[in-house]
Amino acid sequence: MKTALRITAFVAALGATFGTAYAVGTGFDPVIDKKESGAAAHDEGGHDGGGEEAGAGKEKAAKTAYTLGLKTPRLTADRAGELRFAIEDEQGRPLKSYTREHGKELHLIVASRDLTVYRHLHPERDADGTWSTPVKLPEAGSYRIFADFKAKGAAEGDVQAAEVAVAGPYKPKELPKASPVAKVDGYEVRLNGKLKPGKASELVLSVSKDGRPVKNLQPYLGAYGHLVALKAGDLEYLHVHPNDGPAGPDISFTAETTGKGAYRLFLDFQHEGKVRTAAFTVFTDGTVSAAPETSEAPGAEEEEGHGH
Repeated sequence: MKTALRITAFVAALGATFGTAYAVGTGFDPVIDKKESGAAAHDEGGHDGGGEEAGAGKEKAAKTAYTLGLKTPRLTADRAGELRFAIEDEQGRPLKSYTREHGKELHLIVASRDLTVYRHLHPERDADGTWSTPVKLPEAGSYRIFADFKAKGAAEGDVQAAEVAVAGPYKPKELPKASPVAKVDGYEVRLNGKLKPGKASELVLSVSKDGRPVKNLQPYLGAYGHLVALKAGDLEYLHVHPNDGPAGPDISFTAETTGKGAYRLFLDFQHEGKVRTAAFTVFTDGTVSAAPETSEAPGAEEEEGHGH
């Protein structure tokens, strides 16, 4: 383990600078792949289950180059703070008209660079187009935030990203070991299936509690589960919605990655009125280990972040 470092205001400023480059530079091209299903048809926002395929063969609306205008370049570790940002067009004007997808106009994913901290947040939008959400991040370091949204009238969704520096004592962490089992808050989630580089793969996640299959999962944002995959290193982003299926114990997803490497998978599922997140490390070559990964039970800030 390397000697502990300290993230300073200087590093925070660098994070803000490079955050802009990540959001608009050609070197950063976030990936999004949303698979709609019958489960997603429960979407309270009236999302079209046809997704992008419904627009195939039709003239698409003009694409506007949006960016994420971050107004909070720095936070402090383990201290309550607020993230503020706007989705801006090429003239720097904040976007104010969105299409609701899975009950929300915008989904915000926050992940540490080492992929050991993850939040799925649902910020509120002011009349001037500025989004804000409370957040408390436990570890110092560099974090990437992904804004997942669809502008009103757009043919397809968009993802924009930026970098946030969190100040405090910093100790780098290794990527958690790969395992087909994750334990969180008394639940066990087992992953079946393998990621295949450049190919569509079916992943089935089975939820159980106290050794018994959970067959009464509750819809969360219009579906029985939401899966986010982030690639170690470049933080390639993939957000997948489940295929048709019952309310557990199995939740099926079809995901496609761009290449070889290690990924962290984050499954959000709801049971007994509470959203929990099970996390896995997987490799596109199918490598896993025998030891199960144990996730910490969500703290108060995570419960807020899931938008209960």
